Amino acid sequence: MFGILYVVSTPIGNLKDISSRALETLKTVDLIAVEDTRVSGRLFKEYDIITKKTSLYEQNEHVKLVEIVQHLKNGKNVALISDAGTPTISDPGYRLVRQAHLERIVVTSIPGPSAVVNSLSVSGLPTDHFYFEGFLPRKKGRLTRFKFLAILPATIIIFESPLRLIKTLKDIDKYIGNRIVCVCREMTKLHEEIFRGSIWKTLNHFQNKPTIKGEVVILIAKEGYED
Repeated sequence: MFGILYVVSTPIGNLKDISSRALETLKTVDLIAVEDTRVSGRLFKEYDIITKKTSLYEQNEHVKLVEIVQHLKNGKNVALISDAGTPTISDPGYRLVRQAHLERIVVTSIPGPSAVVNSLSVSGLPTDHFYFEGFLPRKKGRLTRFKFLAILPATIIIFESPLRLIKTLKDIDKYIGNRIVCVCREMTKLHEEIFRGSIWKTLNHFQNKPTIKGEVVILIAKEGYED
C-alpha cells in the first residue's frame, strides 16, 4: 500500500500559528520534505520535531521528487512543507504533488497560514474577486505583466522583496495608476505593518522609512474602486 503525501502549512511568522494537526503530522510521518532546513529549523526546535528531513527546493525538485515518490510507493508517509505558509504557493513542491497524483498516490492538505489569504483578509479591499500574481519578473516580461494586471476586474495580490518595494510601487503608479493599495509587511511578527492608502500616500510613507525589512505583500484595488 502506498504512503500518503501531506501538504502541510506552517507559520508565516509567529510560530504559535501552527495547528495541532500539523504538529501531529510532522511528528508522525516517516519523512519531511523541507525547502530549507536552516529556516525550518526554528520550528523543529520549538516543537521538538525530530522526524527525518530531506531538502526539496526549486533547483533540485526534478531530481528529488523521484526519491520522495519512491518512499511513498514503498508505503512511507511524507510531509511537504515550505519555509513559511502553504507549500507550492510561489514555493517549490507542485511538481512533487503532480507526480504523486500521476502515480495514484493520495495527496491531502493540512491547511493553515497563507500570506495570500491573510493579507487579503486585512486589506479592506474587495474580496469577491482577486488575482494572485506572486512575484513579478524583475526585468524581462515585467511591463507585459503590468499591462495585463492593469485591466483585471479584481483585487491584485503581489509578493515582493523589501529591497524592491519602492521600485514596484513606482511601477504600479506608472503602469496601473493611482489606485488604493495595501502593503502588508512582517505579517504575524512583532513589527507587523499594514499600510493602506493611495499609491502616492503609500509611496511617500515607505520612501520616508530609513529601512524596510520583512517579506512584503502588495494588494492593488481594481480600477474604479474608491473608499
